[in-house]
Amino acid sequence: MQLGWIGLGHMGAPMATRMLDGGHDLIVYNWTYEKTKPLTDSGATAVKKAQDVVHQSDLIFVMLADGPAVASVVEDIKPDLSGKTIVNLSTISPDETKEMVRLVEDSGGTYLESPVSGSVPVAKNGQLVLLAGGDADVVSTCQPYLDLLGKETIHFGPHGTGSAAKLAINLLLAVVGQGVAETLLLGEGAGLDKEKLIQMISASGMNTPLFHGKRDMYRNDDFPSAFPLRLMAKDLGLITEEAKRQRLDLPLADAANASYTEAKPAYGDADMAAIYLALQKSASK
Repeated sequence: MQLGWIGLGHMGAPMATRMLDGGHDLIVYNWTYEKTKPLTDSGATAVKKAQDVVHQSDLIFVMLADGPAVASVVEDIKPDLSGKTIVNLSTISPDETKEMVRLVEDSGGTYLESPVSGSVPVAKNGQLVLLAGGDADVVSTCQPYLDLLGKETIHFGPHGTGSAAKLAINLLLAVVGQGVAETLLLGEGAGLDKEKLIQMISASGMNTPLFHGKRDMYRNDDFPSAFPLRLMAKDLGLITEEAKRQRLDLPLADAANASYTEAKPAYGDADMAAIYLALQKSASK
């Protein structure tokens, strides 16, 4: 089966590399063509149109920043989708997912959603968690390829459920990230040494793989992007919209949405843990 890949950004590039490292030929496309070079250096074939990926591939993975980007690509490629399978790894809303399903299936194609939980280092190591929604037989067909990307695939059910799951886990990610930031700022404000605060969290029941992976960021006040804050802010917008649709009152989601949205102009390209710097700056005003 010939594989195609659309989207070579922060997450897309290391994930596509996993496919190459797994011994698969790969046709790749990115809006900025220059970003295909690391993949072609590793053996991929780059094309200059998304349609060319579809023409030359049977199974096409899509990893893009947001719903409008995914919709734009699907609109471009839908005339050529008959007999093809699209696996969308991007984070979009359940409603956006259902619209993509309609477009793909009306064009004779098959759609699987499988947004991922994890950041760039996790993607490089193939340790993502994949959150699938769609037909069980399609999940089974795609499983050997999904296994190259992640340590576990959880099939939640029909289309839309994978997207809903991704919003749920990213709500927890945002709240934990803000909670760590506020914990450090409260302790520092009381005159406590930040290194000892980091040591305290690391030794406590509140230590997590997330905190472990970001300790040096807090330690050094340097937040190279593993998961950009701007994307966290985007996801929180989707989360609060979904909460309204369900008529749920989620005060932590609302608070996190306000914090990350306010932080985005100054810290959008930094890691989402840079919410610490944004809250620190706000406290100093």
